[in-house]
Amino acid sequence: MHVLVATAGALSPEPVVEFTRHLIGGTGSVTVVTVVEVPRDFLDELQADGWHPLHDGQAEGSGQDQVAQYLAERGERFTEPIRLALESARIPCDTKVLEGSDPAEVISKAAERIGADVVLLGATKQIFDRDAWESVSARVMLESGRPVLVVPEAKKPTVDEVDLDEFQPSVEPTHSM
Repeated sequence: MHVLVATAGALSPEPVVEFTRHLIGGTGSVTVVTVVEVPRDFLDELQADGWHPLHDGQAEGSGQDQVAQYLAERGERFTEPIRLALESARIPCDTKVLEGSDPAEVISKAAERIGADVVLLGATKQIFDRDAWESVSARVMLESGRPVLVVPEAKKPTVDEVDLDEFQPSVEPTHSM
């Protein structure tokens, strides 16, 4: 089984590891992808000015080099937590950074291209909300023609769920008279 994990940085690594472990068994494969939209106007402006704040006034590389660097940096930031969690669980994976302005379309095409058996992705909107059918998750479900496992965003504890005793100072204050 080939699992395509699509992340935009909001997907929690722990459930990805658990679901992926069950899906691939001992012989499957995993590809982690993220979709990055390149702000071409910004990069074109940098190239035209011949100045970059990190290059001491020297223009380095072509516009294609800048796009590749931008994709690599953004992509690593989004895929790194998932990749590290999978690798620490001894689940090998490939990572790919894909360029595009429509993440659902790019993910669906990537699933087709790599022959993914299932797509695992995160949901940042309520799944049964009327507007959720316009989300990336819902569109991948409809457009990819593959089974899709949607992992909800990690729940953040509310004030009522936090144990305030654990935030008490561990040292008693001293009083001087």
